[in-house]
Amino acid sequence: MNPRRKKRMTLLLAVVIGLSVMTGLVLYALQQNIDLFYTPTELVQGKGEDHIKPEVGQRLRIGGMVVPGSVSRDQQSLKVSFDLVDAGGEVITVIFDGILPDLFREGQGIVAQGHLDDARTITAFEVLAKHDEEYMPPEVAEALKGIEHVKPEYSQEQLKGSRS
Repeated sequence: MNPRRKKRMTLLLAVVIGLSVMTGLVLYALQQNIDLFYTPTELVQGKGEDHIKPEVGQRLRIGGMVVPGSVSRDQQSLKVSFDLVDAGGEVITVIFDGILPDLFREGQGIVAQGHLDDARTITAFEVLAKHDEEYMPPEVAEALKGIEHVKPEYSQEQLKGSRS
């Protein structure tokens, strides 16, 4: 091999190795920011054919329907806990310390982002309530198939107050 080809080959090899190392470092850095989506049933029974369960402390997103009657508020702080359910029937408890979205209510579909505390408890740092009955992410729609949405009931006083 002549010196010119050897030099080109060395340069090409250095570029390929450099790109590989850079790609590996980027993927390693992003690994901490990846949030996998789970439904309550997938969280308890495992996801996919291999039934892979998340580890305690793992960051994740969970979506489901808020169980009517399960919302519990702490009187001394903003801490709220509620249960989520999906079509599989598994129930997960979500604990959130903060102000819930205005559209949050029992019987409503939500997505919570947080950390897994144990097999059935999540400490959320963000709660998203869907704003429309028509659209929801495909994963949530699949998980909630067969569960009926509970429409909010307003008193006459609430209805009068919204018109003024």
